[in-house]
Amino acid sequence: MLITRKAEFSASHVCANPAWSAEENRQVYGADANPNGHGHNYVVEVSAEGPLDAHGRAVDVATLDELVTREVLRPFDHRDLNTEAPVFEYQVPTSENLAREICRRLKRNWTDTFAGAWPQLYKVRIEETARNIFEIRGDEIE
Repeated sequence: MLITRKAEFSASHVCANPAWSAEENRQVYGADANPNGHGHNYVVEVSAEGPLDAHGRAVDVATLDELVTREVLRPFDHRDLNTEAPVFEYQVPTSENLAREICRRLKRNWTDTFAGAWPQLYKVRIEETARNIFEIRGDEIE
């Protein structure tokens, strides 16, 4: 069974490599390199997979929601990702990197949160805009 839970958060960022010139950043990141930054209302979907238990559930959604709140919403909601999220001190906070970081955080804490072999983290999906959607599978992160 595959179970998906949604969460939403707002954050701002500037997509720019500090080692590059403003022109190089504009060439690579376009308007996203605006030094004043811009924000998004992100929709994050976390999918877990597993067999049904004796109660007919594959995942305890309250436990999953607590994990997402702790590892995603608290550190990223209403934050400037460039200056308030230490993980982006040395990498550009693109939505691809954000998806990878969210998946890494969830996976790092998954086993402690869900005792046993099931459920497993299947994927993380981030909708930055209606046209920009990013997905990463749980098995892509160690």
